[in-house]
Amino acid sequence: MTTNKIEVELKNFFIFNSSWDSKEGEEYKKVLYYYPPTDEINTQVNNVGLVEAIIKFTGNFKPNAPVNSLHTQKKRQLYYQPEENYWMVMTLNLPHVAKSRNGSTVNEYLEEDVHDTVYEAVLKQAYLMYRLFAGTFCSTEKKSDVSHLRNKLEHFFSAYLKTLKLTHCDILNVFAGIHFLPLDKQNFLNVQCFINSLECNYPMIRYVSFLFNDSLIWSGIEPNDMQIIYQYLIGTLLPAHMETELQGGSIPRNPLSPFASLHYGRFITGPSNLKTAGSVGKIPKIFLNNETNPSVFYFIVYRALSSTVCLFIDGETDLSLHLFKELDEFMGPKLSSIASDIAEYCTKHITSTNTPDGAPRFIYFNKLNLAYKSTVHLDNRQTGNVACNKESIKVMADMNAKRALMGHAGETIVKTMNDYWIVGKISNLREFYIAIQQKNASLIDISDEVKKICDTELKGIFFHPM
Repeated sequence: MTTNKIEVELKNFFIFNSSWDSKEGEEYKKVLYYYPPTDEINTQVNNVGLVEAIIKFTGNFKPNAPVNSLHTQKKRQLYYQPEENYWMVMTLNLPHVAKSRNGSTVNEYLEEDVHDTVYEAVLKQAYLMYRLFAGTFCSTEKKSDVSHLRNKLEHFFSAYLKTLKLTHCDILNVFAGIHFLPLDKQNFLNVQCFINSLECNYPMIRYVSFLFNDSLIWSGIEPNDMQIIYQYLIGTLLPAHMETELQGGSIPRNPLSPFASLHYGRFITGPSNLKTAGSVGKIPKIFLNNETNPSVFYFIVYRALSSTVCLFIDGETDLSLHLFKELDEFMGPKLSSIASDIAEYCTKHITSTNTPDGAPRFIYFNKLNLAYKSTVHLDNRQTGNVACNKESIKVMADMNAKRALMGHAGETIVKTMNDYWIVGKISNLREFYIAIQQKNASLIDISDEVKKICDTELKGIFFHPM
């Protein structure tokens, strides 16, 4: 007899600096952040000490390749060193089911349900998200002091850890890709002209990004920075705004003249109501180009209908309510019109995602531009809303973890016990994973089906012939 499955859970999460020498009884000073805060100081110190010992011991065997994870029967511990001497550690309770054996209940732990590569990506993204809003650990320590760094870590991670959806993490976390929206020439030109006009009229705007729904159309910032900003937008900021929008509805702010364009725009970060606002309020700042030339920018997000514009304004700029009103008057009508045109185009030309049940499902990722496309996932928000069974997605993650064995190009085909065929293709830094449910198919049938999908779904994408 089997009871309900207990899903993967976060046991603890902590950050420490391994280079800080501490006197006996002061080992706790190495700990910069620890979750859960309810754990006693001795427990925190012991956990950090054990991790340090593991890192030093394994370093004797592979000095240039630090340990990434530790497996036990009940837990999985993951390690990430984002900066010199700084370590981030995440410990997970493995999912398990209770089974009755000989009159007693025994927990069976499902170790294979937790992929190292997936949760290593989750840990890395936690750091990148922190760095986006707070800068590097090292820079904070140098500019201020350790106590200020501890406060920043506490402020950020106490909120961020609550947003983790560990149960729904899968291969998409490894990619952390960006979904692009292909447009026709006219609509893309309209977007480009809007952005050029915006940057020309307001020189303090250094970069602009433009999204429609959950898809990126244009970005002026580096792809690595856009990658983490995109994850923040579709995972946190836009869903929260849309809930508010659905409750109140999208009401056009009609201008005085009946001949003027409708205006649906409003600021998501910034003063939400320009008529009643007495000040600009607190505008978030972000850190871009962290790996080359770190720079601070105001992060202003403006939305009209289904279009979102991100403005990156120099952090030294003196923002005023007058500037926000000007930007609103400039962007609102134009963006509302562009969003309406794009929506009309998508309705007519973009293929519906309503794929029939039983149809092949695929995930595509291009490492060169960080683009991804998925018919396995029915949304981009890690809600667990998937179109094929989880076993198939786990096999895809396994293939991804072993992709180095295939070199620059290769193909792997696996058949599961429930009659799914999983195919993984790698070529030119592009990865393509397909799940096909055909019980009596042969390898030749599956190869033909994969070729057909590549021809229809990935036009112009080159895969080496196998």
